[in-house]
Amino acid sequence: MLQAIALAWLLLVIGDGVSTFCYHVPEHVLGRLHVQVHHAPRKNFRHYAVLSGKPVVMLDGILGALPYLLVAAVFWPLSGPGVLLGLAFGQFHVWWRHTTALGWQTPRAIAKLCGWLGITTPEQHWQHHCNSYTAYGDIFTFFDAPARLWLRQLRRWRLNRRRYFFAG
Repeated sequence: MLQAIALAWLLLVIGDGVSTFCYHVPEHVLGRLHVQVHHAPRKNFRHYAVLSGKPVVMLDGILGALPYLLVAAVFWPLSGPGVLLGLAFGQFHVWWRHTTALGWQTPRAIAKLCGWLGITTPEQHWQHHCNSYTAYGDIFTFFDAPARLWLRQLRRWRLNRRRYFFAG
């Protein structure tokens, strides 16, 4: 049982890291899909794949989940129950972190526990929806600072690329 819990935790940490640095942050700089789906004006919880069923919204969700699924495939031989536990917790967290848009507030004791564990609360995730330059890390808050550095670096590269191609 302890192995399954440890593997579930590892799946979530690796999946969140890969999703943050290889999809989420680059999509904010280089793409349009995620920004249109999650950060466009007048978007709310009902625009998520959970309820909308719109293919473009579902595609963004699938691309964000792909790193978790790839890690799950690698970890499956080590602990199927651990993989299932990690994926279940990850899906629960997707639903939970969007409850702020529905008016739900995290109880103080749970928010404190999440802070101690480095888990993103709905209120922290909502900050990202309101300001797409802050509060990175869908599940873990410790990815926020390095993700913002990665965001700035990608923006510099994009700007320099434009200068290079459109100069003169």
